[in-house]
Amino acid sequence: MKPLRIALTKGRLEKDTVALFEKIGFDCTALKNKGRKLILPVGGHQFEVVLAKAADVITYVEHGVCDLGIVGKDTILEMGSSFYEVLDLGFGKCKFALAGPKGTDFFGGYSAKTIASKYPNVARNFFETKGMDVRIIKIEGSVELAPLLGLSDAIVDIVETGSTLKENGLEVIETICDVSARLIVNAASLKLRKAEIESLAEKMDRAKEGKL
Repeated sequence: MKPLRIALTKGRLEKDTVALFEKIGFDCTALKNKGRKLILPVGGHQFEVVLAKAADVITYVEHGVCDLGIVGKDTILEMGSSFYEVLDLGFGKCKFALAGPKGTDFFGGYSAKTIASKYPNVARNFFETKGMDVRIIKIEGSVELAPLLGLSDAIVDIVETGSTLKENGLEVIETICDVSARLIVNAASLKLRKAEIESLAEKMDRAKEGKL
């Protein structure tokens, strides 16, 4: 049987995942010395890791070319999900927040507000729960620029320390939700390879809790 294939978000989550795999006792040599390779064996070929951008991790898992994925909750909330979210891995912690220029009364007044965000669906859903009609502009780069340039009244973005906001004269108006890395599983894979996937998820959970 071919090895389980895990799509892994490149960058910070990749580093934290390698640390978790090593806690379990998996050999991550190929993954640490990857060069330009994008598909790498882990744990003596027990499974393969596919390095990808966060949005692509979800696409690969949804289409079944990868059995599992490790991706931030932010990407899951933005892209929706036709897969199972089976484990909060406890790393990559941050939060979604509504932020705006310091000292302004965002919820005051009657005019419709304009929001800039890399996460238009998250922003839209948040304001729908408040029954507010807002105009949403999608930004790809530094979303903090939008209120500084007068493009938006506020932003919806990922906040870790809040230092970037502060440096740009912005502050958190309201926290929307907490975000961390999650283990997701393709629906068909979970049926066909249930024992293998559950065993791996259990090991990851125990390693996360420091119980190995």
